[in-house]
Amino acid sequence: MATPIRVAVVDDHEAVRAGLNALLTTESGILPVGDADRAEAVWPLLYRTAPDVVLLDYQLPGSNGVSICRRVKSDAPAPAVVLYSAFADASLIIPAIVAGADGIVHKGSPAQQLFEAIRTAAHGGSAMPPVPPQLLEAAASALASCDLPILHMLLERAALRDIAATLDRSPDELHRRITGMLAALRATTATAS
Repeated sequence: MATPIRVAVVDDHEAVRAGLNALLTTESGILPVGDADRAEAVWPLLYRTAPDVVLLDYQLPGSNGVSICRRVKSDAPAPAVVLYSAFADASLIIPAIVAGADGIVHKGSPAQQLFEAIRTAAHGGSAMPPVPPQLLEAAASALASCDLPILHMLLERAALRDIAATLDRSPDELHRRITGMLAALRATTATAS
């Protein structure tokens, strides 16, 4: 028998956490291992439960799923992260990819789509929707020209160490560039809303 995929749930609504934990329990091969209701509780949860996948809401008190995803994915080894949100529309795709997310699922999607995203992410695949060309153009116009190669490599799911080596940048410099890219993309997303 295969080892189940260990899933941690991060959502600020108690009913959503309870519902997701109950739903995940019904699916063979997936095991809910814990949950958190705010950003500060994520790191103790990860340490305590060592999940394979984190289901992460976008809107949390005092933070957002993209920022939390970026921090989670900067630790090694990092679990896969699937943003699971009512705000999972097309405008979230590029910031999520830049932050290192492995998938996006809208809260209104069928349970089977969520299970599939969890399995795909747990096995190292991408459960991200395709990036519409107009979003790529908008992101490119929001970013500094020196960040465009980084964006394109992130869209191709290149590892950060490979991006740093290819562009001859230190990991710290790459981290700063990506943080700046997320800020620019958030500003663009906010203006478009």
